[in-house]
Amino acid sequence: MSVLTGSGPHPSGASVALVSTLKVHQGSLEIPTRGRGLTDVSRKVQEIVEASGIATGLCTVFIQHTSASLVIQENAAPSVRRDMETWIERIAPEDPKAYEHDDEGPDDMPGHLRATITKTSEVVPVTKGRLALGTWQAIYLWEHRRTPHTRTLIVHVQGV
Repeated sequence: MSVLTGSGPHPSGASVALVSTLKVHQGSLEIPTRGRGLTDVSRKVQEIVEASGIATGLCTVFIQHTSASLVIQENAAPSVRRDMETWIERIAPEDPKAYEHDDEGPDDMPGHLRATITKTSEVVPVTKGRLALGTWQAIYLWEHRRTPHTRTLIVHVQGV
């Protein structure tokens, strides 16, 4: 697919359009978690962006699970992540009497609820071949289950 990347007058007075070919690249990541908590996946996502050869575009990261999620959050102060864990525990507590669904244990339904109020995907601009995250931002996989799991992320990069 070709996309218009710019246009304007040519020195001769003619209108000129610059056309580039849209590139699409997709990869996957298997991320082992240690159980409940946040795991920074920014570096591994960046590696897929670099492999794509895309300089300007968008990177979508999608998690293929229903009891873990993705968030973009501060990466400098660990207290932010601890406070997030404390907050979400109050919102969706692990209480065996509170839920009907417990097929995989008492942390199963709270994990689903926590994933519901967070996100299954994040979109980050790609600028000069790099994720355009802010100075204090990182992409985190947020494991909502107590036990370790291996989570699959699909990373889709498109642009020019």
